Amino acid sequence: MITQKMKYALKALMELAAERAGEGKPLRIEEIATRSGTPKRFLEHILLEIRNVGFIASTRGRHGGYVLIKEPREVPLSELMRLIDGPIAPLPCLSRRAYQRCDDCPDEEACKLREIFGQVFWSYLLLIDSLTLADLVERPGVGEAPVAARRIGL
Repeated sequence: MITQKMKYALKALMELAAERAGEGKPLRIEEIATRSGTPKRFLEHILLEIRNVGFIASTRGRHGGYVLIKEPREVPLSELMRLIDGPIAPLPCLSRRAYQRCDDCPDEEACKLREIFGQVFWSYLLLIDSLTLADLVERPGVGEAPVAARRIGL
């Protein structure tokens, strides 16, 4: 389950992507908050985190604000999830970036929990690693399958 913070981040990025596709002007935090229905007080910290990894930029001044500096298709949802919410693996021993051996597991190779949750997690990763911000802002055509279904060939 994604956190409320992650939902706020995605809503803000969707607004920045829409602005990039339109006029392309920087958006102030207040405007992003209003457009996305997100509380302003949370957005400041979230946008700073996203800026620090290079997906958005900020400018100061009267006409300043935030802009999306990457194409929406270059902003992977899995990277955003890890940035905002931390590791996405269901078990610490399955994490690619934050691996930790489970304290109560004497043998990872024989662990049935790791085996079963590993299969589910790798399937999930195939899908989530293929999704980008573009998948949230580009609407499928009439009669076209949703993004997730297209990704896995349904």
